[in-house]
Parts: sequence; C-alpha cells; structure tokens
Amino acid sequence: MMSEDDQKQLLTIARQALEARVAGRRPPEVVCAGPLALQCGAFVSIHSGDDLRGCIGRLTVDAPLGKTIAHLGGAVAERDPRFPPVTPDELPLLHIEISLLTPERPVAAIEEIEVGRHGLIVEHGRARGLLLPQVAIEQAWDRETFLAHTCIKAGLPGDAWRSGARILVFEARVFSECAVTQPS
Repeated sequence: MMSEDDQKQLLTIARQALEARVAGRRPPEVVCAGPLALQCGAFVSIHSGDDLRGCIGRLTVDAPLGKTIAHLGGAVAERDPRFPPVTPDELPLLHIEISLLTPERPVAAIEEIEVGRHGLIVEHGRARGLLLPQVAIEQAWDRETFLAHTCIKAGLPGDAWRSGARILVFEARVFSECAVTQPS
C-alpha cells in the first residue's frame, strides 16, 4: 500500500522527469528503496485542466517502480502519438496523475467487469488496446460502451469483444497532484 508521502514522492519524480525531458536535461536519479522498489505496471497521465494531454504506461514489470515512474514521466512529454510534444510554456498548466496497476486477469463473461473498478485490455491477434478504469467513469460509459472503446483503441471493430477478442481486467490505485495536495 502506498502512503500519502509515497504518492507525493512518486508524483515529484514524475514531475521532475517531465520537466527535465521538456528542458532537454537528464532525468533525475532515483533511489529505489521501500515502496519505490516495488514492481508493478504503471501509467503516467498529464492533464491540462480537465483535458487529457498525454498518457504513457507499462504493463510489464521490468524495473523498480521509482525508475518506471521516472521513465514514464519523461516519456509522456513526447511519446503519446495523439498529442504534440509538451512545450516549456505548458508545464505550469499541467497536472500529473499516476495509476499503479494490479496484474491483469482474463474474464470469462463481461458481467465480471465492474465499471469504475476495472480497467480493460482487449486483445485479438496482434492488436491490443487498454483503457484505465477512470476513463469509463470520466466518460460516463456503461460496460458495453467501455468494451467498445477499448476495442477501438486496439484498432479493432467496436464489437470485436463479441467475436473472439480476449478480455482482461485489472485494477488501479490512482492519485494525482491535485488529489494528494488537497487538504483532507
């Protein structure tokens, strides 16, 4: 479990990496001890107001969490193909959100999917699409709409989940600069 201090530390690492990448500097060195040494999938998203400005993640666990967040914090500045690279002028307007993922597991029936609790992965052949749990809530989607959009993200027809696509779910611990810094 991540304490509020651990969350703040991860958000600081992501912020420093984002700012370093935009400025063309080396990312910060991260000492991975305690919770920062954990290994789990993660995503770093950046928002400008309520609008998504970038989102990059890793499902595979091949590095300690602190190093993963540093890598993703820098990568989100320029590697999300949906958005142009972040500019220095944008940095003060952006806020960071981190999603720490549980391992994914297949579902036998779509009724197992809980909107708001589960993120989705849809796979068919080499196509793969993923949407974080918070996306369905933010968009007010029901289960089938969430599935359809995950299929589309994979480059598949929206109803591919009905005809042989593999469906997996995962959960996420989500925290952001806005949520962590607000008084309780």
